Amino acid sequence: MFGDLAGMMGKLKEAQAKIEATKLRLNSIFIDGDAGNGMVKVTVTANSKVTNISIDDSLTDKEEIEDYLIIALNTALEKAKNINELELANAAKDGMPNIPGMDLFGK
Repeated sequence: MFGDLAGMMGKLKEAQAKIEATKLRLNSIFIDGDAGNGMVKVTVTANSKVTNISIDDSLTDKEEIEDYLIIALNTALEKAKNINELELANAAKDGMPNIPGMDLFGK
């Protein structure tokens, strides 16, 4: 019914390896977010790790800085999430075996 079970298991292991490699590669993709016309800038990886925060020296109001940080972080993290999901889905789809009757990714 499923054909070459050993072959499919090998394909699943390949898919898992591709996903792990993609996760590592996503650590080197940097996404920027900013707020307040660039007065607050953040950089995150596609794995949603914050790598840099920059606050313009002219900002002195704590509440304003906090608001800008929230906006900038949410912007960057949303972009990172989208890239992460797309890249991992592609890695999984490329490595999955063709199992008759199971259209897992809408090919």
